Amino acid sequence: MNIAEWVQSYGYVAVAVGTFLEGESVLLIAGAAAARGHLAMPAVIAVAALASFLGDQMYFLIGRRYGITLLARYPSLQPRAARVNGLLERHHLPLILSIRFLYGLRIAGPIAIGMSSVSWPRFFLLNALGALLWATLIASAGYGAGHALVHLLKAVDADELWGVSVLLVLGLAWWLVGRCRATKNKT
Repeated sequence: MNIAEWVQSYGYVAVAVGTFLEGESVLLIAGAAAARGHLAMPAVIAVAALASFLGDQMYFLIGRRYGITLLARYPSLQPRAARVNGLLERHHLPLILSIRFLYGLRIAGPIAIGMSSVSWPRFFLLNALGALLWATLIASAGYGAGHALVHLLKAVDADELWGVSVLLVLGLAWWLVGRCRATKNKT
């Protein structure tokens, strides 16, 4: 089952689970589903903001409770953790607000923040604000894309879709052949 089918089948539960764990793809699709009238946009934003907030709170507490143990177990992470801690000491406000927007740091970021000297009440407030901003912006992007797609598909007939599909397949084939040739030339 792909993400779109998952959101279609489970609605707000899919939004909650997806945004608790990671989230952008699920939230974009949920926003597009709201544009089509399958979900209510305010509910999508509320569920995503709450689930994302709770997920980051959990990761923060994991970092606070088990961070030292993790670093002792994986010493290769210590230099990176020290660098992140230095950034947090100087720029914790923008970093906490933006961490969920940075690819690959959605889980590691709050764990690292939990290991820092940032207080739990400060993280709580900034995390709540960041979750609300993130949910609103990402869901709105999905909503806008959903509306644009509906309007685009109304203006395009089946023959044009087939033509675009053939061009995309040919372009992908061209790219793959070029990539294979480049790989052969390197060896």
